[in-house]
Amino acid sequence: MLKIKDWPKEERPRERLLKNGSESLSDAQLLAILLRTGSDKGDALQLAIYLLKKFSPLRQLLDATVSELCTVKGVGPAKAAQLKAALELGRRSLAVPLFEGTVFSKSRDVFQHFSPLFRNAKKEYFKILLLDQKNKMIRDVTISKGSLTATVVHPREVFHPAIRDSAASVIFIHNHPSGDPAPSIEDKKITARLAEVGEVMGIPVLDHLIIGNSDYFSFAEAGYIRPLRQAMSVADQKEVVYG
Repeated sequence: MLKIKDWPKEERPRERLLKNGSESLSDAQLLAILLRTGSDKGDALQLAIYLLKKFSPLRQLLDATVSELCTVKGVGPAKAAQLKAALELGRRSLAVPLFEGTVFSKSRDVFQHFSPLFRNAKKEYFKILLLDQKNKMIRDVTISKGSLTATVVHPREVFHPAIRDSAASVIFIHNHPSGDPAPSIEDKKITARLAEVGEVMGIPVLDHLIIGNSDYFSFAEAGYIRPLRQAMSVADQKEVVYG
């Protein structure tokens, strides 16, 4: 059985990448470069092909745990960790850079950053974005992990970071692991309660976004929340401009 190092030089995945660029390689060839070696049943390319069949479609490979990867003969903890690290870097690279002072002008700005971070998450995460008077981000805080309930997402815990950091306004974000961003009855109740508390405290809730696999639901766009000085975007009349 030939190993990749025994192939003609121009056919080896690494050499092809160096000569023609990464876009010229198939998913299996790219994965083979990360694996470097195969198993006693085949070379790195054959192992890559098997992994892609076992974890299909490709995004399931990103979601696979180290333990699940290690069930494949030829993949030990070191290779599994290598794969997870490379795939996580790829996932993070899709996110729009977020840093202190980032301005959020509309719901899509929030979605474009957090969508890659939430993709394939198996749990619900509830986050709060703390904003200053010019809608610049102070920081984001994870409030809870797991199914959302009125007990878990309590106004006291939710608004504590906003009070501590003197936030002028906030935006709530959470994901639906099912991929469907449509709000549940519980989501609506929690949002209404938090928006009411924010109004009383003088820390307005500009929006609450539910993020799915490829789309989002905005409580502001749907009319459940009325941001201060609400206006419609020239580019997209369906989007609400914050501030």
